[in-house]
Amino acid sequence: MISFKVNNQPVTFDGDDDTPLLWVLRDHLQLTGTKFSCGMGLCGACVVHLDGDAAASCRVPVASLEGRSVTTIEGLAPDDDRLHAVQRAWLELDVAQCGYCQSGQIMAAVEFLERYPEPSDADIDDNLSSMLCRCGTYVRIRKAIHRAAEIAREERRRG
Repeated sequence: MISFKVNNQPVTFDGDDDTPLLWVLRDHLQLTGTKFSCGMGLCGACVVHLDGDAAASCRVPVASLEGRSVTTIEGLAPDDDRLHAVQRAWLELDVAQCGYCQSGQIMAAVEFLERYPEPSDADIDDNLSSMLCRCGTYVRIRKAIHRAAEIAREERRRG
């Protein structure tokens, strides 16, 4: 049995050790915000945070999770009344078209903004170019990342 945390809640999994985290989240825990797409960790649709770092959940075997912490799109908001700055920017700028890749895009953007709190377009392109969006909303995604950085700066100033 493997014990770890998902969205700050303790969970256990007593199945095949090679099961990808993605399927544990979706099938075992019913957290369907994380999406399956390529199955090879190349597109970004399945990105979650693993101990605070962005990770392709389709490539993470559940056996590697003992004692670790996973955050999914469902656990990203700080509380029920307020979305994360990146989620707010995404909604404000109407980023999603079909929306399929957006949970992975958002999770990757959150981790990116922790490393680059005032990103340039080049920073975004260099660090998030592997994130694929079939609808091609890259211009809106870039704008939303800049907007999320502004929101985060405003929140830090307010304390």
